[in-house]
Amino acid sequence: MSTPKVFESEYRFCLILWENEPVKSTALVKLCKERLGWSKATTYTVIKRLCERGVIRSEDAVVSSLVSKEEVQAAEIDELVEKTFEGSLPAFIAAFTRHSKLKPEEVSQLRQMIDRFEEE
Repeated sequence: MSTPKVFESEYRFCLILWENEPVKSTALVKLCKERLGWSKATTYTVIKRLCERGVIRSEDAVVSSLVSKEEVQAAEIDELVEKTFEGSLPAFIAAFTRHSKLKPEEVSQLRQMIDRFEEE
């Protein structure tokens, strides 16, 4: 099953949810007002939309996620690589590193990830 699409404003909402879940919807409305400047109606509309798409659930006025932050981030990266770099991860990495120099510890972390991937 693929991860449902989460749009930018929904992602900011999800960041609040992931940090506080499970959370009562009334508390979530307050958090969204404080952090995003959203009205109660906007927050409830986003809750409804994300529930319909299977991103979150709201039962007995308690909201919790059905997909993790990592799953949403991975799906977004997959879409970016597919759409912008024709599915080529090396092209993505080349473009990313072309304008920002990697620190030695980042290079080491990438090597470790590649080594783990090759072992699997």
